Amino acid sequence: MLYLKNRKGSQKGFCSLIGLLALAVLLLTGCGKDNTFKNKEITMEAFSDMKAPAFVFDFQQVTRLIAETARQEGAATESDRRVRDYYQQTEPRLLWVDRAGVDHRADSLLAHLHQVGAIGFSEHAFYVEAIERDLQLMRDLQFGEGADDINHVAARLEYHLTKACMRYAYGYRYGFVNPSYVFNHLDEDEKKEGESSRIVRYRRLFDVEMDKAPADYHLTVMDKIANDSIAEYLTAIEPQDKFYHQLKGMLKGDISAEQRQRILSNMERTRWRLQRPILEDGKRIIVNIPAYHLYAYGDDSLLHMRIVCGAQKTKTPLLSSEIEWMEVNPQWIIPQSILEKDVVRHAGDSAYFARNRYNIYERATNKQMEIAEVTQSMLLSGKYRVAQKSGDDNSLGRLVFRFKNSFSVFLHYTSTPWMFKRDSRAISHGCVRVERPFELAHYVLDNPDEWLLDRIRISMGLRAETDRGRSYLRAHQDEEEHKLIGYVPVKPHIPLYIIYFTLWPDETGDLKTWPDVYGYDRVIYEHLTIYLP
Repeated sequence: MLYLKNRKGSQKGFCSLIGLLALAVLLLTGCGKDNTFKNKEITMEAFSDMKAPAFVFDFQQVTRLIAETARQEGAATESDRRVRDYYQQTEPRLLWVDRAGVDHRADSLLAHLHQVGAIGFSEHAFYVEAIERDLQLMRDLQFGEGADDINHVAARLEYHLTKACMRYAYGYRYGFVNPSYVFNHLDEDEKKEGESSRIVRYRRLFDVEMDKAPADYHLTVMDKIANDSIAEYLTAIEPQDKFYHQLKGMLKGDISAEQRQRILSNMERTRWRLQRPILEDGKRIIVNIPAYHLYAYGDDSLLHMRIVCGAQKTKTPLLSSEIEWMEVNPQWIIPQSILEKDVVRHAGDSAYFARNRYNIYERATNKQMEIAEVTQSMLLSGKYRVAQKSGDDNSLGRLVFRFKNSFSVFLHYTSTPWMFKRDSRAISHGCVRVERPFELAHYVLDNPDEWLLDRIRISMGLRAETDRGRSYLRAHQDEEEHKLIGYVPVKPHIPLYIIYFTLWPDETGDLKTWPDVYGYDRVIYEHLTIYLP
């Protein structure tokens, strides 16, 4: 076992022993006539009984103490769990501490940890004070007995440096809050008849394509620590987004507690790394739920319009996808959840189905059923579908924009356009209703010819804009409906993001504050509290 060197290479205590040895040698050689050094074969073991226990570094004891610390402190985050499990292995590799002490890598980490106040976090959440105290004890060799002996100090330093580094790396690279877990465990689905009260199912609310920490991410960070590249790595993973730094700058002002919560919640959203940036070049559509607004960006243009989104009990999910095709005059296939909640109780009521223009079809054969013959149990079986005929009173309106998603939600028009005049527009079953569907159709098509646009107009019941279109209407003026086109492919596909930001630029580019429609700011803030002052 060796004594621990301080940063300057001196060995307090140990050097004193060497000094005493030198003095003894001088005394022995200076007395008597025989000048031969009779103790030339002496070793450090001769002084083993003089070693102070507080200065002896014991690897096995250090690793045992780290495991005990990990058990006592618990694990509040995914990164904490990874660190705890790593140090509870048999003889884990120490990353920061060895018999020579702690080198400059700890100082590099502390330099980053001292910056967390700028993002509204507390240094205490990253053990800064504890690390600095133990680091000072280690470098000054100011060890004591018990909890302040060398092994206790080394164990605390090793564990807290790693835990703080992992919290920082996971948070800056992937976000301090896991939105997939948080939002998909937020709203309970209604229990079906016969289900046990112990069965809990949650409504999915989040399906955004984004970077997620792999299971072995902690090993990547540990390699950076071991290879002395942790400082460069922590700098590289910090968000570079201009919007993030704009929000960060707002924390420096004189702000209320409510504003602070809003800023911190939106900063956290910007740390969730989308695999394709939502403000990239080229066409992309962003629906921001709190703003009740759709923004269709082009290279040098912006189309924007009001939207209606899901109500509190049927929230519009957050997702990323691509618009692939449009349907003009679509049927509305009623989702099973709406069928069970609103339609089943009217089974057999032909007047109700006629009034709403609903038909019932057997799924296996696509056979249309007689309304009076279909019972509630048949509708609940999942073997039948209910569809609303196309037309102005169809719930999807005259135009729907289709994209792949796990929720059966789409962008579409509505049979109740007066809803767009309301300030609070969270009233749908989950789909997004758009105020000006034809303009959006024109936007998503790549250089459409005028006849294609006029066929869409005429099929939607709008006025024709071309001579060919007007001629067609004159020739078919006796027809009630004109369905010149149904399926319209969108090529190339248009990226779509349904997002939730309560601080977000409006159509003029000015940053605006929007209402926390679903209370998501509060949810995020609650999960950030372990990092806050």
